[in-house]
Amino acid sequence: MKVYRNKELGEFLIERAWEVTEEWYKSLDKSESFGVYTSTNTEDVKLLKTQNYEFHRRFFQMFIEEEAKFKEGLEEWLTYLANDAQHLATPVHFIAREFFSVRNQYLKLIKEFVSLNKGKYSEEMIELWYQKILDTMDDVVTWFMEEHHKASTMRLKGQQEMINELSSPVISLNNNMGLLPLVGDIDTARAKLILENTLEQCSERRLNHLLIDLSGVVMIDTMVAHQIFQLIDALSLIGVKTTLSGIRPEIAQTAVQLGLSFDKVSITSTLSNAISASAIKSQQLL
Repeated sequence: MKVYRNKELGEFLIERAWEVTEEWYKSLDKSESFGVYTSTNTEDVKLLKTQNYEFHRRFFQMFIEEEAKFKEGLEEWLTYLANDAQHLATPVHFIAREFFSVRNQYLKLIKEFVSLNKGKYSEEMIELWYQKILDTMDDVVTWFMEEHHKASTMRLKGQQEMINELSSPVISLNNNMGLLPLVGDIDTARAKLILENTLEQCSERRLNHLLIDLSGVVMIDTMVAHQIFQLIDALSLIGVKTTLSGIRPEIAQTAVQLGLSFDKVSITSTLSNAISASAIKSQQLL
């Protein structure tokens, strides 16, 4: 393996790192509607420049440090950038574009260094420097894309879990009665969360009657219908009576086709009817 490291070149590049950052920031297309590069907030701009400078500083260690140590430091910084909230909110093709812009700045600096040291280094060594810049920046883009994808996926998963939790809240109507209004499409994963969250919330609030309103649910598949009835059975086991309201014809048809029993659950056509019927029963018990 040919040795490309050169301390004189590395120090020259590091000394120019802040200048590279300033030139890069001036060249940014700030007309885009959103993303890390468009903020005019003083603190945001300062942070962006600092991040850019630190990337240069770590990248230029390529010509000074052993390769393994250099890569460790650079990958650590790329992982940080990929998980940065502002970079996660920026389209990844915008970020890739800026990496390639920086790559061109580096190539110009190599050319300048060679010009200042005419005849000192062989053409083979100079070509090796250029190629190393190109190859390493290709690796950088790949590393960053992978980390950005991981971070984005984790973020979306967390957001989806939060949405699912918020989309199946048990609302307390009085001391012992609650309401679970279900809205939107329900897939198998969401149905599982609804079952777990509902049981937990009913137990925590010590409810003995739960109204489940399905009027906002357009369609559910056979697996989801089965899980809703599993929820009713599970609620029964912890002493919670269930009333279903707003069942659409297609949902009723699915339940019948599955042979699901309605013996353990009362049914009303609308939520208002369910609340009225429950209120009457409560009055009768007083």
